[in-house]
Amino acid sequence: MTTGAEQSLAAAIGEATAILRDAGVPSPRVDAELLADHLLGVGLGRLRAMMLGDSPAPEGYAELVAERARRTPLQHITGVAHFRYLELAVGPGVFIPRPETESVVQLVIDRVTGMAHPRIVDLGTGSGAIAGSIAHEVPAAEVHAVEYSPFAHAWAARNLAPLGVTLTLGDLRDALPELNGTFDVVVSNPPYIPAEAIPNEPEVALHDPPEALYGGGADGMELPTAAAASAARLLVPGGYFVMEHAEVQAAWIVRMMERAGAWTEITTHLDLNGRERATSAVLAGPRHD
Repeated sequence: MTTGAEQSLAAAIGEATAILRDAGVPSPRVDAELLADHLLGVGLGRLRAMMLGDSPAPEGYAELVAERARRTPLQHITGVAHFRYLELAVGPGVFIPRPETESVVQLVIDRVTGMAHPRIVDLGTGSGAIAGSIAHEVPAAEVHAVEYSPFAHAWAARNLAPLGVTLTLGDLRDALPELNGTFDVVVSNPPYIPAEAIPNEPEVALHDPPEALYGGGADGMELPTAAAASAARLLVPGGYFVMEHAEVQAAWIVRMMERAGAWTEITTHLDLNGRERATSAVLAGPRHD
């Protein structure tokens, strides 16, 4: 790829788009523009206006394009993941939040609308995307987050500290025993990929941390099952639990929660792509407000 002032911005982005497309990157044009904006810092609107003139390509652009063509995640190159209204710091050692998880956050927000001071905990927070979004969008909420990986915990701490979230380094299977029976909502996007299932995307298979992907056991359901058990322990009677999962796991999770005998109103929810992305339930028993 031609570099620096030898090439116009428009030509460089056009060439980068072709390189990324040939490398199998799913959104080559968008990624080419975002990489250029990462160096220029002008915003996509201004960037596209600059492409109509004779602005030169920024220095170092070819190197970033080559790195993305090797399927290094865009977010690892830029250091930023966009999630709902947040810009999250991300990098090696933390799961990159996905757009489909935004619908899980919305389920929580819809549930607590009208509550004066809801207490919410995010089990397996990763970068802090879910907990941070809830804290940002529901200022009256008391939000806690739990993360097992020290690497992911460090990223979460950076993202959640400005939002007032209480972050705990711990295992979602036994975290926060001193707060049993005190939360109005438990939300979780636990690891759930089966042990033998290798993700198709190189960005996921090679760069997302394994502990954030694989749910334990041949079917990947050990940690989702544990998250549901912890939710039953942490919630007040009548409290709400919602968990993300793979679309093929929805029916299994419904049956698991039915067998547990602790849940009512078990409901499967679709994401924006129409896939069965999350399951929610209400802890049986009367509330004691």
